[in-house]
Amino acid sequence: MERGYARSRAKADEVRANLVPLEPGERPTAVTVAAIAAALIAVGNVVLIIVGSDVDEEQRNGGLLFAAVMLVAAYFMWRCKYWAVLGFQALLAITVVIASLALLFASNVEAVIRSVVVIVPAGVLFWFLIRAMARLQMPTRTR
Repeated sequence: MERGYARSRAKADEVRANLVPLEPGERPTAVTVAAIAAALIAVGNVVLIIVGSDVDEEQRNGGLLFAAVMLVAAYFMWRCKYWAVLGFQALLAITVVIASLALLFASNVEAVIRSVVVIVPAGVLFWFLIRAMARLQMPTRTR
């Protein structure tokens, strides 16, 4: 068992050694995609609230609050703040879990497709943000 841990530790150390710190002004592609996605979600949410005639006051307030959270996340992810990426990743994880649970109870093909359309991109973005987060928190090396 210790041999397995040693192999895992060696592999993790190798990955850390190969990470390149961010250059000044550099933004990982995954973080850029996440910031744009958060901004689009916020704008889409506001548009749906404005267009939606059957939205009551409570839903409108919740939707506007969520849009504000997405805009804050988009802004700070664009500025490469670790905590913003971490928070967005938490929202992605919650989204994947909820869509997976919805997939368990899908009663028709449309429900299955909707769940998969949410799970796949959210899961892929979550995966790519992991390595980007390692580079965001990495200290800059002095030469």
